[in-house]
Amino acid sequence: MTNPYAPPQAVVRDVFARAVIVPADRGTRLGAAILDGVIFMMMVYAPFFGGALIGTAVGSSPEAGTWAIVGMVIALVGLVVWGWFTIRYVVQNGQSIAKKIVGIKVVRSDGSPVSVGRVFWLRNVLNTAISVIPVYGIIDSLFILAESRQCLHDKIADTIVIKA
Repeated sequence: MTNPYAPPQAVVRDVFARAVIVPADRGTRLGAAILDGVIFMMMVYAPFFGGALIGTAVGSSPEAGTWAIVGMVIALVGLVVWGWFTIRYVVQNGQSIAKKIVGIKVVRSDGSPVSVGRVFWLRNVLNTAISVIPVYGIIDSLFILAESRQCLHDKIADTIVIKA
């Protein structure tokens, strides 16, 4: 017979405190943005304009058009490769290629993982659409000086950039 006055028998797991979210340094974010631009430029723009320049240097010979087409094909391949790596890293850990290199990532404000749709539509497409407003880019960038280290596009997408 069991004792009716005994304490309940239950397995209780300890509740752990949520990990502390450490925002990424402003300089690291700037470095990642610049590095992402350089990577994109080398993978897409350099082959495109390189082929066009070589084609122009060759002159009006039939080879000129061939060099331009080769440059466009290499640029298209570079765009596909860049897109594949970027989508892969965002899905895995909320990082772009450069964010992975410098060790930072994008998460939701509550620390949960960010979706590809949120990064693409709210952080990139909507931010690009709004940037037609004069001085928006400057205002967006100046928001990083706040204590939360969130740019305006981070606030719009409800994301933060943290150390990975």
